[in-house]
Amino acid sequence: MSEIRTVTSKASGAHGKAARPSLWLTVLSLTAFVLLIALGVWQIERRAWKLALIDRVEQRVHAPAQPIPSPASWPTVSAANDEYRHVSLTGRFLHDRETLVQAVTEEGPGYWVLTPLLRSDGTQILVNRGFVPSERRDASTRRDGNPDGQVEITGLLRITEPKGGFLRNNVPQHNRWYSRDVAEIAAARGLHDVAPFFVDADAGSQSGGGPIGGLTVVRFPNNHLIYALTWFALAFMLAGKLFVTFGGGLFRRKRFVHETAGGSDALARRTGSDAGTIVEQA
Repeated sequence: MSEIRTVTSKASGAHGKAARPSLWLTVLSLTAFVLLIALGVWQIERRAWKLALIDRVEQRVHAPAQPIPSPASWPTVSAANDEYRHVSLTGRFLHDRETLVQAVTEEGPGYWVLTPLLRSDGTQILVNRGFVPSERRDASTRRDGNPDGQVEITGLLRITEPKGGFLRNNVPQHNRWYSRDVAEIAAARGLHDVAPFFVDADAGSQSGGGPIGGLTVVRFPNNHLIYALTWFALAFMLAGKLFVTFGGGLFRRKRFVHETAGGSDALARRTGSDAGTIVEQA
């Protein structure tokens, strides 16, 4: 009988070890579960922030035009507080210092026409007058649309775009521009007292024949709910795997018990995945 108990004990111990995951795998799984839940919660918070941002920008875009920030407040102008604010400004365009920035719009490929606007106080604002196709790149092809006198412009305040576009840096020495970098354009054109932002002109704020304004794209991708559901789904699947590993192993160990023989001449044999007790005739 002692041999029977030894065989049973060894078999039960081996089965328990096989069902029990290693410590490092357990810790890693629990850490991954907590991380997935944290990522899901973070995406929910990001979604709330993005919805608030979209609502705030929509209010700015559709609000009546307000005077542009004064030079004293320029250092405090920021994307969070001022971008896409509907503004108005008055001055005279310096057409001989315009800059063409490559663009792709709903009108096709071409250029943004950025022209400094000289104001009565001597400060200058870069105004994105709008889009022109490649065949109208030369200013001589659109002189009728370039007003000479005092003009009033309304548009959306935009934050400078430093360095360049995606995988393409501005090359001022060759007059190749891929982003509306206010500081770099000002330096290349010899401009002074320039605002650290620019203005996208509205469609109806300029005379006909000039660049096409009002093409500002105000769009914020908001896929945070999808991301959150993805993280939570992965956490749920991992939790299910942990339950099967721990709960299933515990269930199997409970079934793997010694069964009392019915008599001294009884013979009980189990085969298969739940084989355990072997009782031989005494």
